[in-house]
Amino acid sequence: MSPAFLYFLETVLNGLMTGVMYSLVALGFVLIFKASGIFNFAQGVMALFAALTLVGLQTGQVPFSHLINAIFGTDFHQFGWTLPAFVAVIGTLVVMIVFAYLFEKLVLKHLINQEPIILFMATIGLAYFLEGFGDLMWGADIKALDIGIPSGGSFWLEDVTREWAAEGSDYFGMYIDKLDVVAALVAVVLVLLLMLFSQYTATGRALRAVADDHQAAMSVGISLRNIWVIVWSIAGFVALVAGIMWGAKSGVQFSLSLIALKALPVLILGGFTSIPGAIVGGLIIGVGEKLAELYVGPFVGGAIENWFAYVVALVFLLFRPQGLFGEKIIERV
Repeated sequence: MSPAFLYFLETVLNGLMTGVMYSLVALGFVLIFKASGIFNFAQGVMALFAALTLVGLQTGQVPFSHLINAIFGTDFHQFGWTLPAFVAVIGTLVVMIVFAYLFEKLVLKHLINQEPIILFMATIGLAYFLEGFGDLMWGADIKALDIGIPSGGSFWLEDVTREWAAEGSDYFGMYIDKLDVVAALVAVVLVLLLMLFSQYTATGRALRAVADDHQAAMSVGISLRNIWVIVWSIAGFVALVAGIMWGAKSGVQFSLSLIALKALPVLILGGFTSIPGAIVGGLIIGVGEKLAELYVGPFVGGAIENWFAYVVALVFLLFRPQGLFGEKIIERV
């Protein structure tokens, strides 16, 4: 094979892996939108907060240690013990479920039958609250997240693909991050479970009913408050998975919350109400921006990977605003 084709193949594969990482964030948006019809502005911050909590529990960090030390003049930062990764993940999941219950209890129950823009504004407030609360609880320093997921390139893959190149070429093998491969496998399993839950369980069907009409869903005996707790808990779990993958890849830092912005083009392409669409949209965006950077970037000075996805989404809106797998827009005229 020619080196040019191998570089193209490597770029496509890395784009697919990157797209899966975007899809993990987009799934949380889809779940909330399916259950309430609103865009959850706080999904990226939820991933950040879950990652911060996971690292804090795993390393035995004292919550609110900076505040406690400032008030009482102590110097107490660590408990002196650490938790196994699995226990820390379970503990973080419990925290996200408690967070979902409290958010429904304190905020959402007062907004039943309100306009979607009101609920959207509530998620904006939640995003800023969680960001500040996470800072106060765990500190603002960059943290390393390690729960045993393999990372880095595969020497075996590099050796195998190096032999594919023509003899005498300067191709040194294909680099695929093992962390991205694990993320892809996790995303596939997650999507299958969510699709089965949405299509074949009574709770999953209730989620779709609530999204269509709050009042009608309540009139047939569906508990809107219970549904909201369930869906926000699931969204918290998805945020935890996304936070683990992104935190392991680039460290747990407050810029992690900005990954939510990369989920917007994914949602526009795949559709705001489609779980499979979140994956397909992520793959298209991931491959598209990598290929654009490789082949178009040199002609425009490079660095187009950061904004190319938004251009694709903008063009897509002109022709299919509901997305590839979104619900068809039917209006009475």
